[in-house]
Amino acid sequence: MGLFRSKAAAEMDRIILRIDMNMSNNYKDAAQMNFAELEGLYDRAVENGELKAKEKESYGSKIEGYREKLKGYSHKDQKPYWH
Repeated sequence: MGLFRSKAAAEMDRIILRIDMNMSNNYKDAAQMNFAELEGLYDRAVENGELKAKEKESYGSKIEGYREKLKGYSHKDQKPYWH
């Protein structure tokens, strides 16, 4: 994003970094928790008008992308190797 980002955008970037880090380390539950945090922050920021139009569009599409990636991404759905 640009030089003059909103506070909400900066916080969402930090959460996105945590999601990516947790996904790369196969920390599925932590990634899901971070995604829920990201969605909540995005919804509040949109509701309170804290995001610029480009930020709203950009983070909205990022959230949709993560929603698809994280669908079924949990340890509960993992099949044991011995079956």
